[in-house]
Amino acid sequence: MRQYLISVHSVEGAPALSDEETQTLFKETDRINDELQAAGAWVFAGGLLSPDSATVVRIENGTTTMSDGPFAETKEHIAGFWVIKCADLDQALAWAEKCAAACGPVEVRPFDDLSQA
Repeated sequence: MRQYLISVHSVEGAPALSDEETQTLFKETDRINDELQAAGAWVFAGGLLSPDSATVVRIENGTTTMSDGPFAETKEHIAGFWVIKCADLDQALAWAEKCAAACGPVEVRPFDDLSQA
């Protein structure tokens, strides 16, 4: 089984969800989490705080610097994610369709399986 990352994106400046929309999103996400666990596809999932909570750590010429804010200056940021295990990409995409129905657009990426290199 391969592992896949399904990442949920937030877009800076997009209209905020209403309280009702937020509660629906949470309920649908909980339902998908339960379904993933029951199917044995669940590995890990989590939501992330806003990008302004990030700290970037860099090492240049042996000196470590830390700065506030996201690593990349962009309007789209990862808001949360699932790590799932699936037989193949088609199965991962089927799960991603359910995730997108709950959270909006998602990106699916396979983990680099170095053990098969």
